[in-house]
Amino acid sequence: MSEFDGLEVGFDIPALPGMGEGEIATPCLVLDLDALERNIAKLGDYVRGHGMHLRVHGKMHKSVDVARLQMEIGGARGVCCQKVSEAEVFARGGIPDILVSNEVRDAQMIARLAALPKLGSSVSVCVDDLANVTELSEAAARAGTELGVLVEVDCGGGRCGVVSPGAAVEIAQAVLAAPGLRFEGVQAYHGSAQHVEEWAARRGALEAAIAIARSVVEALAAAGIDCPVVTGGGTGSYPFETGSGLYTELQCGSYAFMDADYGRIRGANGARLDAGEWENALFVLASVMSHVKPGQAVVDAGLKAMTFESGLPRVFGREDVAYVGPSDEHGVVDDPEGALSVGDRLRLVPGHCDPTCNLHDWYVGLRGGVVECVWPVSARGKLW
Repeated sequence: MSEFDGLEVGFDIPALPGMGEGEIATPCLVLDLDALERNIAKLGDYVRGHGMHLRVHGKMHKSVDVARLQMEIGGARGVCCQKVSEAEVFARGGIPDILVSNEVRDAQMIARLAALPKLGSSVSVCVDDLANVTELSEAAARAGTELGVLVEVDCGGGRCGVVSPGAAVEIAQAVLAAPGLRFEGVQAYHGSAQHVEEWAARRGALEAAIAIARSVVEALAAAGIDCPVVTGGGTGSYPFETGSGLYTELQCGSYAFMDADYGRIRGANGARLDAGEWENALFVLASVMSHVKPGQAVVDAGLKAMTFESGLPRVFGREDVAYVGPSDEHGVVDDPEGALSVGDRLRLVPGHCDPTCNLHDWYVGLRGGVVECVWPVSARGKLW
């Protein structure tokens, strides 16, 4: 009699506590809890040691459980997220301080955002347009709440954000005069620079970004406006924001899990970020389902199990096999030595952790190869 006897076919979680790694239904997201906790503790110690705050990026993991761990072990003050629906999940999950590090312009979404503080969380949002200040203020007044506001600065990413210090001052002044709003500071995050592979080139991009952010803070000061928060920084850039003496808060996300794309990034010593600075803690666990062709295995993890916009996954801990191509439900693995057999498990490091996590319902937490916990991907699919 097996442990599965009596379970209905299609039970909706991939594992149960106490199972071994070989018993987990695949493809599945698995977390190495020891590596995850070490990553979280390491950044927490770094941030505290530099007198800064940490606001972890919840859009990466979309998990209330991981966010709580980042607060408990890493001392994070709260989370960032990108969508109101994500913020709602984190607020209902008891996360006390939430920044929607994005613009919110749809009237229905603004109304939902303004209602969020009623759940007990401090809620803030980014703005890059003067008209948005009025929209947020009116919604907060109707809801009887208060929203924090940060002016977003385009410091090189070419997405949202004001492009002049004068525009930032104008918006800050409007926020200070608007009922139901509090001015909190500036967001200056250069997203694309996180993935510049070489240290020197990445440093150059961030030095330019920091100079733009500094010009905005100086313009605010010249206008008599205090700027208590300058927030930004990510897994690829946080040493530069920290060393600037300007930033008060980091928004790192991927450091906790790591992925193949960030793994290629080089640190100051020329080493990959996943070769000592951070550990791989997130994997797509896949099973070999076919091996009838010489030199080729097929696993059950393809396009529906992970995303590929940042490249192919890396097979963790093995140099003898390589993932070489996906289709919807399959992944082709080069196995020139015939090392794999049907039923073998491979831990795949996905190219990009954020959208990969959004494809799954569950994280299976492993410690010593044994399932310790199963956590929901709480904000999966929260895109609005």
